[in-house]
Amino acid sequence: MSKHDVEVLAIGAGPANLSLAVALEELAPVRLAEETLLLERGDAVAWQRGMLLPWAQSQVSFLKDLVTLRNPRSKFSFVNFLHETGRLEDFINLSSFTPYRSEISEYHRWVAESLDRVKVRYGTRISSLLPSRDERGGVHGWVARTADGATFTSRQLVVGIGRDANVPAVFEGLDTDRVVHSTEYLTRVSEWSKAAGQRVAVIGGAQSAAELFHSVQTDLPHCEPVLIMRSIGLQNYQSSKFTNELFYGDFVEKFYRADGDARAQILREMHQHNYAGLAPETLEQLYRDVYLDRRRGTKRLAIRTMTDVTAAKQVGDEIILTLSHRLTGTTEEIVCDLVLLGTGFRSEPPAVIRGLADALQLDEVEVGRDYRLDLPPGSTASCYLQGVNEATHGISDSLLSVLAHRSEELARTVIRHAAPAAPVPEPDGRTPAVAGSR
Repeated sequence: MSKHDVEVLAIGAGPANLSLAVALEELAPVRLAEETLLLERGDAVAWQRGMLLPWAQSQVSFLKDLVTLRNPRSKFSFVNFLHETGRLEDFINLSSFTPYRSEISEYHRWVAESLDRVKVRYGTRISSLLPSRDERGGVHGWVARTADGATFTSRQLVVGIGRDANVPAVFEGLDTDRVVHSTEYLTRVSEWSKAAGQRVAVIGGAQSAAELFHSVQTDLPHCEPVLIMRSIGLQNYQSSKFTNELFYGDFVEKFYRADGDARAQILREMHQHNYAGLAPETLEQLYRDVYLDRRRGTKRLAIRTMTDVTAAKQVGDEIILTLSHRLTGTTEEIVCDLVLLGTGFRSEPPAVIRGLADALQLDEVEVGRDYRLDLPPGSTASCYLQGVNEATHGISDSLLSVLAHRSEELARTVIRHAAPAAPVPEPDGRTPAVAGSR
């Protein structure tokens, strides 16, 4: 067994922690950057691994990469990635602000491989993550143990693993070979039979479900897919340039300072913008799929709107779904060979964070404006939570839009709380003569 001690331990090498790694490379003293380690369970960095469909595009401008909004001259920008990989002119000629999803994933991997001081360790699955406490309950460090027997200790911990997949209760306990969440789609699709007449149910009414419905028509070319949703139909994202300003970095402060009623209104009205809609090009393609199916008279594709899945059971190799139709008040059972869940992610903190809260005996998981978890009095350690603070930091908290700004805030807080205290660079990169306070 090996033991490693670092100042900053970051769990996950997704975009949130990669952006922080870049900020520490550019803003922190060399020693602190070199004492920062990212633990990634995958063998390589991959963004939205299960849905890296070859035709899928991001809905976010390439300028909202890991660094540009903080430092447009950074060598870690998306534009420099294109330059270094010989694709800059091709991308310019594409005349698009939104790269392909796989291209963003390639960019993230390139950033991880280009880090000079911050280290990334791959293939590392956390088996336990616990605080190191004194007799009065104060937290002075963190201990992470991995499945391969290694131990990592740190004074500052950053959790940036994203949210847990949402598997509705009705599907819990069913065969995971037959019921698959979108996060595992691409890693599992090669396992499935391509036999004619295979019955596939896709659950959900937003972007991921629509992409699954479109993709499975090609990946299982002889299947008969049905898309089942509770809403009245598929809808566009509500993307106004005015409401898009709620994704600006400086809006986080306004949202955090707002009262509960104002926060609730913003989250309620922005839900359609972020979670319940589709990109216009996806919506257009899907309707063309359905139109051509109707025109050919094949009746291969089906869409069930205003429909709830009220029960699900497995009989042999088949999944039987009970559907309740709100429009007619009727119920029916359909038989499926495969169920694909485009049901998004759970809103509560992921299991890793809930486990930390239990170990700390915290009634609630609460963070301050600086994303630091509220710890017991007397604590000298720090824990930062990324991407799970929508209720306090706004609708953009789990998105790419605010990464560059947030990583600077986090980096400066990490620097201030490092031991010993280190100089904190000014926003333009200059280092002040007086070291920052701890």
